[in-house]
Amino acid sequence: MTALYTRFISAIIFPLQEYFKKHDSVRRRRQLEQSQWLPLEKLQQLQNHNLQRFITQLYQQVPYYRSLMQQHSLTPEAIQTAADLSKLPFLTKALISEHFTTLKAGNAGELKRFNTGGSSGQPLIFLLGNERVSHDVAAKWRATRWWNVDIGDKEIVAWGSPIELNAQDKARIWRDRLFRSELVPAFDLTEDKLLSFLQQIRDVKPRMLFGYPSVYHLLAQTAQRHGIAMNNLGIKVVFVTSERLYPYQRELISSVFGAPVANGYGGRDAGFIAHQCPHGGMHLSYEDIIVEIVDAQGQVLPAGQAGEIVVTHLATSEFPFVRYRTGDVGTIATNSCSCGRSLPLLESIEGRSTDFVMAADGTMMHGLALIYILRDISGITAFKIVQESLSLTTVQVVWQQGELPADIRQQISSGLQARLGQNVDIDVQQCDEIKPEKSGKYRYVISKVTAV
Repeated sequence: MTALYTRFISAIIFPLQEYFKKHDSVRRRRQLEQSQWLPLEKLQQLQNHNLQRFITQLYQQVPYYRSLMQQHSLTPEAIQTAADLSKLPFLTKALISEHFTTLKAGNAGELKRFNTGGSSGQPLIFLLGNERVSHDVAAKWRATRWWNVDIGDKEIVAWGSPIELNAQDKARIWRDRLFRSELVPAFDLTEDKLLSFLQQIRDVKPRMLFGYPSVYHLLAQTAQRHGIAMNNLGIKVVFVTSERLYPYQRELISSVFGAPVANGYGGRDAGFIAHQCPHGGMHLSYEDIIVEIVDAQGQVLPAGQAGEIVVTHLATSEFPFVRYRTGDVGTIATNSCSCGRSLPLLESIEGRSTDFVMAADGTMMHGLALIYILRDISGITAFKIVQESLSLTTVQVVWQQGELPADIRQQISSGLQARLGQNVDIDVQQCDEIKPEKSGKYRYVISKVTAV
């Protein structure tokens, strides 16, 4: 009966929803499930074809790229393969902010405003259209089906974005019930809430857990500490994303929940870049996304060498992401996966990781709970939060409009105190820039309080 219900949702109800939303995700997913088995040479030809069409669209419809290509004496015919992308400059968050209006295609349909979680300290505002959403849905859908999990199977999602959590109106609630998907906040994780979360998982017996690796690692620790058995629920996969997955997290999560852990790499801005298959390979979404690895000077590196991950998303013709600098470090593998899919692999991903922080009363919460407070304040261009102790948190803020206003200081202080405790001292420091760690990487939420 459960399998029949899933097929009913996956084959009829979800396609109807996507049709009324004007999404092309169903057809696109079917295409992706065919193209993943093509010989690599054929797959490269497909990517080149998609790239050429994409660049032509940008030249014709996007003022920013038409002007940029003309400045560099380029026509669409000059970019035939991924290697030709190096003729174009990189795209950064600052450039997107500066040229926001001219990055919108003249023939764009309805676009929705989105912004990143701000874990980089510099939240990005951008636009998404149906084309991009359809391709992202299809990429994730293909990846979960690798693990024999389909839309309509029971899932529990641990998430932290207020965008999702505040959208729980009646229609959304009924839709999630229909699709058997339950969304759980990943913010105020007290011991009682963690135990309640574990009980919810036990009651639902989901086929898939989805969300932050740090949350499921914390849940695994809690289950282990209380002797709660979680490995007999029929969970097929724990799909984690949005943070770097550490080996110790994978090991404990898999052991406690009795299921493999599948890593996903990407973001709200750059799209779903890579997903892990049951054979262990982190497959690139190669048909839609071109990944370059570049060194400190911006030169493209060959497979096998580590550098910054730069992404071109070929389904963003309405608001393009071309050679977008992610700030993450990774390596493209030189080998192929034993699963037989020709999709190239990411060998390593050294992505940013967000810490947990602890409130004065002992409540453990995701660092994003603090990030969102600063992210939503217009005028803050970068920030860094350091929890020095349970009674003191330092906030470094880059404010380029003169002296940081007193009401903005108060907004930051009251926002963080609402999370951490009213008696916690919030030391707001205005600075000219946010400096990286000694390693050269940036961390924007650091807790010096002893972790659980």
